[in-house]
Amino acid sequence: MVCKRVRAGVTLVELLVVVAIIGLLIGLALPAIQAAREAGRRTQCQNNLHQISLAVDGFYDSMRRYPPGQFNGTYGHGPNSRAWNWMAQVLPFSEQRNIFESGNVQNQTLSLSAATPAPIEFVLCPSSASVDDGPRLDAGNLLGLPVGRSTYKAVSGANWGDDTSLGPSAVPLATNWRHVGTNGSYDGLDNGDGIMFRSDYRSPRTKQIIRDGTSSTFLLGEDVPDENAWVSWPYANNGYGTCAIPPNLHGLDPADYPNTWSFRSRHPGGLEFAVADGSVRFVSGAIELDVYRRLATIHGNEPVADAAWR
Repeated sequence: MVCKRVRAGVTLVELLVVVAIIGLLIGLALPAIQAAREAGRRTQCQNNLHQISLAVDGFYDSMRRYPPGQFNGTYGHGPNSRAWNWMAQVLPFSEQRNIFESGNVQNQTLSLSAATPAPIEFVLCPSSASVDDGPRLDAGNLLGLPVGRSTYKAVSGANWGDDTSLGPSAVPLATNWRHVGTNGSYDGLDNGDGIMFRSDYRSPRTKQIIRDGTSSTFLLGEDVPDENAWVSWPYANNGYGTCAIPPNLHGLDPADYPNTWSFRSRHPGGLEFAVADGSVRFVSGAIELDVYRRLATIHGNEPVADAAWR
């Protein structure tokens, strides 16, 4: 009689154990994978800010001033204006001359320019936005007009709470962060105490005004378009933020500009800033508000220790 060898199968218990082990390994690996991806996105963000800083320096070397914001006055405001942002001015210095020229930037109005909705990858932090998101249709002052997204803005300083362009009878902005500037003004929109602001075409800004030192003065910072209606690359009223408001305030109404005209990111723990000397620094979201504000001003006689903003 021939005995057949019976082959043992995998029991249900053993299968469940294997599945549990695999699930555990995946659970352990996922945070590491996500952390690696975020590290890559943060590095790309730093590279973007550095590239934009170089474009700003290229403009400066050519024009002997920082790129202007052209809001109101001669340029007007809204979709039918020529209120082009500082970022539009530096396109020829960032390998984007074709967009600048084909869109007739500066001479054409925003609503008629072919440049206005253009996607530009290096003005987008990959943690916060993508060219695949397409142009936004809800940008401040430009509702319904397709406008190219950006996640980077100029730092207008740390003064906030007023808007003198509205006239002497205007009431203060409904903000929780009213703060007088080192220039004695609360008007961070049109009289910022930082390097650039939305209507600074009226008073050319040079490096000589940065008395606190270029290595300790913010130039550019990050924002999240989905959380702030007032951020896009073409429009002069969408390209600035104040450090009067603390960093990384999330969950606010995107249209509430008195409280969202600030800087935020989706990087864990903080956000990136380009400094006026061309370097890029990661700033902790827990930075002391006083230190944060001092880093945004140009002549407050406020040297800041390097360790203070980590």
